[in-house]
Amino acid sequence: MGISRVCIDPSKPTCSSSSSELTSSTAKMETINGSHEFKITGYSLSKGMGSGKYIASDTFMVGGYSWAIYFYPDGKSPDDNATYVSLFIALASEGTDVRALFELKLEDQSGRGRHKVHSHFGRTLESGPYTLKYRGSMWGYKRFYRRTSLEQSDYLKDDCLLVQCIVGVVKTHTEGPKLYRIPLPPSDIGQQYGQLLESKKGTDVNFEVDGEIFAAHKLVLAARSPVFRAQLFGPMKEKSTQCIKVEDIEAPVFKALVHFIYWDKLPDMQELAGLNSKGASTIMAQHLLAAADRYGLERLKLLCVATLAEDISVNNVATTLALAEQHHCSHLKSVCLKFVASRENLRAVMQTEEFEYLKLSCPSVISELLEFVARFSEHSIPVLGYGNDPMLDGGDVNGRRVKPRLF
Repeated sequence: MGISRVCIDPSKPTCSSSSSELTSSTAKMETINGSHEFKITGYSLSKGMGSGKYIASDTFMVGGYSWAIYFYPDGKSPDDNATYVSLFIALASEGTDVRALFELKLEDQSGRGRHKVHSHFGRTLESGPYTLKYRGSMWGYKRFYRRTSLEQSDYLKDDCLLVQCIVGVVKTHTEGPKLYRIPLPPSDIGQQYGQLLESKKGTDVNFEVDGEIFAAHKLVLAARSPVFRAQLFGPMKEKSTQCIKVEDIEAPVFKALVHFIYWDKLPDMQELAGLNSKGASTIMAQHLLAAADRYGLERLKLLCVATLAEDISVNNVATTLALAEQHHCSHLKSVCLKFVASRENLRAVMQTEEFEYLKLSCPSVISELLEFVARFSEHSIPVLGYGNDPMLDGGDVNGRRVKPRLF
């Protein structure tokens, strides 16, 4: 790759650093590669053709030029007296000073991969790519392989040879400065769908959640969630979509779920929860994680996982760990286990009521936790720096959970 720079000053014959305009261009050199397999059947019938006589492949195109493989069963040179077979790649179309890299490979048909390869690719080129001056110019080997050795080798099977060649034609093009650059705005599709939700125009389905009614658009829900798609359009779709009752989800959580479906981002968790605390956001994210898993919203699930991983504390880690286990969030589970297993956190976490719930609901996780504790004790692995605010998720001054329900 080359770079040229030009100084332009229309008023002076020479450039000065104070008034010149600097422009640039870039010359890019690359290879356009292509390959061709040439199968020669009835090899034994080709013997005795005479030196200089060849079998040619069909032509194939690489880099805008035609190429062909030439196989000489009795050799290209009479001086070798048919001792060697010859193999060449030839330029088969008009061209002047065509520069290219080549590879010729005789396939080992035993399956052991001991191919006979001559290649320009993957090695330092002392004199650069090979240049072909005119149509019929060749690159290859007069003494590619001794014929007696070839006939006793695994290259010949069922009187058949397989030859593969690769051609890499060297191309150069120069790029000048881009004179016009039009800035592209970020996608606003989420904002447009969000405004559609807020306007309630064209809504055709209602959901009742905890006594609250949420209006939405069937097609938007179905496009974003496989569960809504099945519920609204599948074989087992709801008989009446005038008002679908949703159980086991609290109204603020369902509102957050629908908000994400339209806006493709998390809402303000504290505002939805109606509580001005970081702990409220954490509990909302816990509930929303379960809802995201229920409706097959993988991106929302990942956003909740990221939020919970950042907000782990002594008071919420047991609940988060149980959720990670129940909803198959392996990364979040690993972060929780590391947090609990650290020496400074373990005793405090075990004293919470949430830990008692974890033991009852996810006994298998306790076994994994014991393994983590043993590993930490043995190697004294430092823990990630998460904060330990005892009041982060609505707990009392003793670090105990008042109530798992948020609202």
